Amino acid sequence: MMQYKGYTGKVEFDDEADIFHGEVIGLRDVITFQGKTVDEVKESFQESVDDYLAFCAKRGEEPEKPLTGKFVVRIPPDLHRKVYVAAKKSGSSLNSWILQTLEHSTEHLS
Repeated sequence: MMQYKGYTGKVEFDDEADIFHGEVIGLRDVITFQGKTVDEVKESFQESVDDYLAFCAKRGEEPEKPLTGKFVVRIPPDLHRKVYVAAKKSGSSLNSWILQTLEHSTEHLS
């Protein structure tokens, strides 16, 4: 993963095309980049982010910001109560319990 101006780039290597290609993750907008070397892909990533920011500015639009780590989830009251009770039984706050549960259920995705 690469970081630039708060944006995160994920890079993969295409064995057949002999090229690195990547995408800025955590956005609805699609920002891609590529390069033949590590230095080229890093430069391309930064140029793509800069181009995106310039494009938004030219159109007078706010660029989409990377994910902040905060989100609202609406759940039925009965489930809310069950989750709250489970958190209390484990000695955790609701936020900590949900964080641990999400981390545990997404461990295989990394």
